[in-house]
Amino acid sequence: MNKRRWVAVGIFGVVVVGSILVSVMGSSDDQTEKNNLTTVQSILYGSNELAENQLEPGDVDKRIVKVTIDGTIADTGESSGLFSSEGYNHAFVLQQLQAIQEDDSIKAVLLEVNSPGGGVYESAELARQIHLIQDKKKALYVSMQSMAASGGYYISASADKIFATDETITGSIGVISSSLNYAGLLEKLGLKEQTYKSGALKDMNAPTKEPSEEEKNVMQDYINSSYERFVDIVATGRKLPKETVYKLADGRIYDGSQAVKNGLVDEIGYEDQALAALRKDKNLKHAQVFEYGTSSTGFAQTFFGAKLAQWQGLTQSPETRLTKVIESIGTQSAPKPMYMYGGE
Repeated sequence: MNKRRWVAVGIFGVVVVGSILVSVMGSSDDQTEKNNLTTVQSILYGSNELAENQLEPGDVDKRIVKVTIDGTIADTGESSGLFSSEGYNHAFVLQQLQAIQEDDSIKAVLLEVNSPGGGVYESAELARQIHLIQDKKKALYVSMQSMAASGGYYISASADKIFATDETITGSIGVISSSLNYAGLLEKLGLKEQTYKSGALKDMNAPTKEPSEEEKNVMQDYINSSYERFVDIVATGRKLPKETVYKLADGRIYDGSQAVKNGLVDEIGYEDQALAALRKDKNLKHAQVFEYGTSSTGFAQTFFGAKLAQWQGLTQSPETRLTKVIESIGTQSAPKPMYMYGGE
């Protein structure tokens, strides 16, 4: 190795040894040790606290914050902010939405949505936080990007105004839960599962047997219950009769132009046009525009920093993240209901 690489390895070694020493030295009190580790980690990596990145200068007493929902809405169990991987981070988005509620200088939110939807629970969790923001009398506009379907529409429906482009894929209002059944294959192979259960429906959705009529009815009732909540969200948010929403909510997708015509979207426009309308409509012409991020050090962005954080358990390995995603959206043996565009 050349001199520069040896220096880098040496620095990495010092950091590792220092982290180990800090973790084993000092008081035996768990909370004290935890605080010491937090201090060292902050020095190495930065802070997990929200930082503000200014996008457009302006009045700091009347501000607009941009929040981005990009990707499948699923909780992978990642920490918020600093050590989150690329893509959607549920904890980080929730942290932002909660911070907005407590900041009186924030007068409006521009929610940028680019998502095929995701989990029923996670979508409802986001929608609840959005409603709490609106309860604080803060304006909320949505700018739909290439896709804001199913759960992506669910979290958008209550907005004061929704913008989409002609090419935006939206709609897909409904619930889906799917699994793979290979009972017929096992029968051809002469294999048969032997199961002992406490109740007739305890092994519902088992892929090794054909579902009974009772099981099908139970699952359909469960799906219908989630569907009704979705319809209520759309009807209330868009001020549409439920009968109208039922006609729109058969799972089909719409482009932006179709969505404007059927009342699911207000206007055709890109993000800059949505922001301009928000400024004009809410008398925020001179408002500062910012977005949230985290305060990180240069070391946190290096290969050694990423590996050290992973070794310390502060960030997930790719394998762990994949496992968490699968757990979040369900498996073939234990499918979950999803507000998810079926084409994904």
